[in-house]
Amino acid sequence: MMLVEETPVPSAALPVEEFKAHLRLGSGFSDDSLQDSVLESFLRAALAAIEARTGKVLIERSFSWALTEWRDPTRQPLPVAPVNAIESVTLEDRAGEQAIVAPSAYRLFPDLQAPELRPAGACLPTVPTGGRVILAFMAGYGPEWWDLPADLQQAALLLAAHYYEYRDDTALSGGCMPFGVTSLIARYRPVRLGAM
Repeated sequence: MMLVEETPVPSAALPVEEFKAHLRLGSGFSDDSLQDSVLESFLRAALAAIEARTGKVLIERSFSWALTEWRDPTRQPLPVAPVNAIESVTLEDRAGEQAIVAPSAYRLFPDLQAPELRPAGACLPTVPTGGRVILAFMAGYGPEWWDLPADLQQAALLLAAHYYEYRDDTALSGGCMPFGVTSLIARYRPVRLGAM
């Protein structure tokens, strides 16, 4: 299984000005935008860290996911949430020949924790022997920063500020995720019940 982020978080969706206010950086100077690229990189790092811990895509973007077989032919859990749309399902044989599956053969079962691809009939299409299936989908809370729940916005700003403050620190103690961030994202973390 390989999950590929097809489109990055757009720079326009990152709250650089809000982050500056959060850090209480000075304003009104001729070089106000001097640190914008650095601040953007800390915001991207914070978003990526929160996404990795929660399995949630914060800012909407496109992904592709390649599988060699379905976990269950009657339903396939998707690797991240929330998924907003399945753009395509493509079957690829061992020779690399591709066939796009008709959208009428499957449907998205949306869920904030565990979205699934489900068949319109009894089973999902058969994956060719030695081949794979490629799912293209859109995931994320929305295309804008303001589409995120308020607690995730706060967690991202807190973590980005932590990275900014400890940017020169190489010791683990100062560079770990702060308690405030872990408590804000706790309810978004996946629930594991039993062996999987």
